[in-house]
Amino acid sequence: MTIIKRGLAALAAGALSTALAAPASAEPVKFDFWFGLSGDLARVVDTLCKNFNASQSDYEVVCTSQGNYDATLQNTIAAFRAGKQPTVVQVYDVGTATMMLSGAYKPADKLMEENGYKIDYSDYFPGIARYYATSKGEMLSFPFNSSTALMYWNKDAFAKIGKTEAPKTWEDVGADLKALKDAGYDCPMAINISGNESWQLMEQFSAIHNQPIASKNNGYDGLDARLEMNKTKFVQYVTDLKKWYDAGLIKIKSKDLGQDMVQAFATGTCQVIMTSVGDHGTVGKTQKEGMNWDVAELPVYAGTERKNSLVGGASLWVLSGKSDAEYKGAAAFLNFIHDPKTALFWSTNTGYIPVTKSGFEYMKSSGFYDKAPYKGREVAIESLTASEPTEITRGIRLGNFTQIRAEFGTQMQAIFANKESVQDGIDALVKNGDAILDRFQQTYPNKTLP
Repeated sequence: MTIIKRGLAALAAGALSTALAAPASAEPVKFDFWFGLSGDLARVVDTLCKNFNASQSDYEVVCTSQGNYDATLQNTIAAFRAGKQPTVVQVYDVGTATMMLSGAYKPADKLMEENGYKIDYSDYFPGIARYYATSKGEMLSFPFNSSTALMYWNKDAFAKIGKTEAPKTWEDVGADLKALKDAGYDCPMAINISGNESWQLMEQFSAIHNQPIASKNNGYDGLDARLEMNKTKFVQYVTDLKKWYDAGLIKIKSKDLGQDMVQAFATGTCQVIMTSVGDHGTVGKTQKEGMNWDVAELPVYAGTERKNSLVGGASLWVLSGKSDAEYKGAAAFLNFIHDPKTALFWSTNTGYIPVTKSGFEYMKSSGFYDKAPYKGREVAIESLTASEPTEITRGIRLGNFTQIRAEFGTQMQAIFANKESVQDGIDALVKNGDAILDRFQQTYPNKTLP
């Protein structure tokens, strides 16, 4: 029996035994959960919700996809103003600062304590927990779907240039890409340069090199933080990417151009990409038949002491203004999600990584990482735990960061189209990004992050 089937069977058996043992009772308390995933991921969330509802008879979570992360946050703000907000909402990582300053939530740690649940918050991986915690370590939301960026590499292609391991430094990347080009590969490496790729190209690169995105420890220490990536190793990195692009060692791949990065890698068109561990399952399902590939941690420049990478994804926030009964239901739901068995189900069916050490150990003991298609996903945990989080690598706490990501895309496209030099483009990113931060600060006068 496969891991997926064993996990589903266990959940179903538990739900059945609970249902048979439970006496007749009043109608369950209903509460809403809004989330921003779609497609296959939305179907997995729906199954997760059904599993929770089947596991007990006191509560019924009603789960509704809002289509995407941006829509979820905006719809939640509008619903809150109308007094029709959900009890639980999934908010993506870069929406954390907005949620913290909104005051429109019930802290997750207090919710669980008030409802009798003892959660060992030290069980969360530090790189994940600190992203969603206050400066004092208080957990305001529950980590849910978590990921980090990895390098995907074609082992068959690298074998042709005499390599059996992925490059560990960016200096090695440059040499390997040239060797792949010389060996006849038209697309040694694929990247994209839209706002969405800020996450792996700028944010993850800066973290593992312990380089700041912004002052004030990436915004954790004040809303007056301003961008600094035009004065860090990020400039050298973009310079190298542009040089390799000009030499034909890197190709830009996107849906707008007919094939995105993941498709380009899975079909064997391009031999190296950098993307989320969440794409691991997609590559496995869509890869060219017989293709041998693997994942590795993102490279660093020679002489760099590698630090932990950043967590991506989203967390679950419990909103204020709900009844005690709904809060009891929300606490039971969060406790269900926290269970290691749920972590196995979630990671098996999505590609996201477990957020707790106990969940990770449970998955290892179940043989999850022993063979394909899941072998390799443990590298994401190694990347997130490469070091204890520093003041820089604990995360990014900047307001309206989605707009800054969009500005990143605008300037990167100008750089790669030879409309601006690397330094001028990144200087423009900082200037325009600082204006975005200034507007955010004015929106919350005299406020500080918790």
